[in-house]
Amino acid sequence: MADEQKQEEPVTFRDRRKVDPETGEARPATDGADTAGAADTAAPAGDGEQVAGPADGEDPEVEKLRAEVAERTADLQRVSAEYANYRRRADRDREQTKVDAKVSFANDLLVVLDDFERAAQHGDLTGPFKAAADKVTTVLTKLGLEPFGTEGESFDPQLHEAVQHEPAEGSGPTVTVLSTVLRRGYRISDRVLRPAMVTVQDRPEASAGGGADAGDGEPQNPA
Repeated sequence: MADEQKQEEPVTFRDRRKVDPETGEARPATDGADTAGAADTAAPAGDGEQVAGPADGEDPEVEKLRAEVAERTADLQRVSAEYANYRRRADRDREQTKVDAKVSFANDLLVVLDDFERAAQHGDLTGPFKAAADKVTTVLTKLGLEPFGTEGESFDPQLHEAVQHEPAEGSGPTVTVLSTVLRRGYRISDRVLRPAMVTVQDRPEASAGGGADAGDGEPQNPA
């Protein structure tokens, strides 16, 4: 009986020629039967198990690459920060070296400026001597040298060296001001090369106001 059922099953033939023999035109690449057959062929075999793909989880290789990129980025940021700090330190050290050189050079000429000032007070700073003094003063001024210490200026222990103190007469609030400047002080930027040697006096606040304001003006020319 089994042999008779096999003989009764119809035999189906499919024309898989790519060119239609009647029209001579190219046929579509696949037909409905082939598509169905391909779908049946592509269907996974087994008891309903699915093959793991990118949608099921992150690829371990991608995770490794991401970790390496994050590590390299952190290293780059750290190196960039260290280089920026190095540049700031180098710029600061370079500026400090310039100031130190100016201070060293100007310190050696302070006694010369004192001689110029004494000569001017006695009326001896004239002719070629005055021209030379003006040139030296101009060079030091370009380096940033500033004189300070004028009569009537408020006393500042960080800038002035008091060698004599005169108390005020009478009672009431007073302020300490410079009464006499014995030796002018000099500074470059915020560096005090030497304090001004002065005598100080306690004066009433009302009378000392004008002198203190006058002392806040432009520093006098050392020459």
